[in-house]
Order: sequence, then C-alpha cells, then structure tokens
Amino acid sequence: MRNLVLIFGFIAIFCVVNFSIAFAQIRTDRILRNTQRNTERKVEQRVERRLDQAVDKTLDEIEAGLDAENNEAESAELPPQRSEATDQEVLPELRLPEDELKWMSFDFIPGDIILFEDDLSSEKNGEFPGKWDLVAGTVENAQFGDDNVIYFRQATSRQGIVPLIRENPKDYLPDAFTLEFDAYFEAGVFNQTYYVNFYDMKNQRRILNDLRVYINKAVYDRSEGNYPNVRRSHIDEEAKWRRVSISFNQRALKVYLDETRLLNIPNLAEKPTGITIRGNNPQADRKSFIKNIRIAKGAVPLYDKFLTDGKIIAHGIRFDVNKATLRPESMGIINEIVDLMKQKPELKFSVEGHTDSDGNAESNQRLSEARAQTVKNKMIEMGISKDRLKADGHGAGKPIAPNQSAEDKAMNRRVEFVKM
Repeated sequence: MRNLVLIFGFIAIFCVVNFSIAFAQIRTDRILRNTQRNTERKVEQRVERRLDQAVDKTLDEIEAGLDAENNEAESAELPPQRSEATDQEVLPELRLPEDELKWMSFDFIPGDIILFEDDLSSEKNGEFPGKWDLVAGTVENAQFGDDNVIYFRQATSRQGIVPLIRENPKDYLPDAFTLEFDAYFEAGVFNQTYYVNFYDMKNQRRILNDLRVYINKAVYDRSEGNYPNVRRSHIDEEAKWRRVSISFNQRALKVYLDETRLLNIPNLAEKPTGITIRGNNPQADRKSFIKNIRIAKGAVPLYDKFLTDGKIIAHGIRFDVNKATLRPESMGIINEIVDLMKQKPELKFSVEGHTDSDGNAESNQRLSEARAQTVKNKMIEMGISKDRLKADGHGAGKPIAPNQSAEDKAMNRRVEFVKM
C-alpha cells in the first residue's frame, strides 16, 4: 500500500512539473509574440517619424524655394504643388500681412438657412457649454485670450459633444448642409487632433461605418472603407486658429482646412443624420479649443437665387466683431459672385450691409455701411469695375428674422447683392 501511495505521489509530481513547464512555455510564447508585436509597432512608428521628417524637409525646401522666388518677383502667382503620394494639393504657406486676404481659390459656400449657431458670447467660464450635450469626457467653457472657447480637457479622443437640437433629434441634417468651426492648434504638436462624426453619438444610431473626419493640421482621414486617406503634410511651427469648413450636398462631401480643399468624396453610401465634434488632447496641458460653430442648410446656386429673388443674400461674409474687417472665410462667396459678374458683364449690384439689433441704431448704421464698402472695395480689387457696384447700409432696419435667438441674429447679419 505504501509503495502504491509513493507511485501515485511521483505521478502527481510529474504531472505538476510538466504542466508548469507547458504553462511556462505558453506564457513565454505569448510574451515573445507580444514583444514581437511591440517591436514591429515601434519600427512602424519609427518609420512614420522618418517619413514625416522627410516630408517636412521636402516642404521646407519647397517653401524656401518659393520664398526665394517671391523675393525676385513679389507679385507673381504661385501654383500649388502636388503630392504624388496622396494626389492632394499641398499649398505652400506664404507669410503675408495679417490684413491681406489670399483665399482667391476658396470655393466653399455656406448654407443660407442657419440651423445652429454658437459664438459662445453668453457662456460662463468653467461651465458646460449651454447649447451642447455631452457624449463623454470633460468639456468646458474657457476664456483664451479675448475669446470664449469650448475646451476639450482630457487626454483622450473619447470626449465629445453634440449640438442640443430638440426638434427631430433622430435626424436634424437636411439633404444639403454645411458645418463650420474654428479649431486651435499648438505649435509643433504631432498628434493634436479633432474629429467630426456624421451622426449624433448621443441620440442616433451609428452610420456609414462610423465615417469621420480627422482634422490634424492638414490631415483628413477615414479609418474604414474605400475613401481616401490624406496624411500629414507638415507640422505647424506656430500656434494658430484654423477654419474647418465641411459641405454635404445630396451625396457629395467636401472638407476644407483654411482655404484648401483637402477631401472630396463624390458619393457617400448614406446621408449624415447629425454631428458629433470630438477633441483629442494628447497631453493634459495641451490647448484643444473650438469656437464659432455653425450648421446651415445648403444654399441654392447663387445665380438661380438671383434669377428668383433679384438679389443674392450672403450669410457667409463674415467680419471681426463690431468691425468692418473682412474675415478670410468670406472669400468663398465673394469669389463666386466675382466670377459670376465676370461671366455676365451686364450684372450690376448694390452691395448692402445689415446687422442684428444688438447695440444702438446709430452704431449699427455706420457699421453696416462700412462693411458694405469693405466688400465693394475687395471686389473692385479683384477686377470688377467700380461703376458696376455701389455700397449702402441699413443697420438693423430690415431684419429677415425676429432677432430673438443666436440663429435669428446670425440670419440678420448679412450682406445682400441687389440688382441695380
């Protein structure tokens, strides 16, 4: 009996030892596989960094050459360079005076019926933005310089917000719409990113394989599907606000960063139903801000609108607050109207400025006149004869909306081109 117990004991010890060896081997294999994957990922990251450095160096050389050409002939027009790797235009950044507008090829036309407008003017610092709902993360109002901004505070891409739209929350986007906002980028940051999802992650189902736009300095990307991937062209050396403009019309999606169109998808599989904006703050001390957000219903072609109404109402011509200084994103519609006048030399317009009801009537009158004159002067500079234009202002005297909500006031702040 004793021998039998010893035999069973040896068998048990043998099994335990072999099981331990086998388990150790499995664990070792798993560690080796993980190590291999980590090594491969590190190699990929190193290759990506080397590629980015090479692209940066190439772009620096291009810009240096262009600067040299500019010194020889300051008035020469510079053609856009083209990236063979992405087949996307890479426009050199020219260092221009602040008040000089060069968005002459910008073709984005904002929608003409404003569905959602948030200039953050009435927000309280440190509170959650009043016109939004939270999807996830930590998002708060903040003041940055002289601007009220929406601040994405966490070091994660999961944080996000959706517009607080109570009418038809399941699908509040029309068949044609535009989205615009300003996004802040810090200097030299590799992975500071903003995202736009084309469904409302709080109230709607996921669509289009979660089609989303990644905004990373000059990046627009789609993680799934057959749409183009456009990678980084360079990292900015200075911190700056950049204008994001997105248009959708029936099935086509176009995306712009400042004056450059970076993405043009001709046929989406499904209509977007809502908007989610997310900010990825890669480090907790980074500044990830957005401001001046607008969603609008897409516009009728300008000439069709003119034939129907005898005038063109432009909500996309923007100025600095309480000033007649033209903002660069205004150039899309101004370019379109100038092209229209060049094609149809019989057209003559009275450029007429309008304000909302904020402020006193006398100041609004002067401001509307000055803004109309600014637009007229810009069009003359672009080649329209001054005898085909005149400028006038009406202050807040001819509203087209009640002046009660932010959206109403944005509708009333407009420039009209009235047939003479």
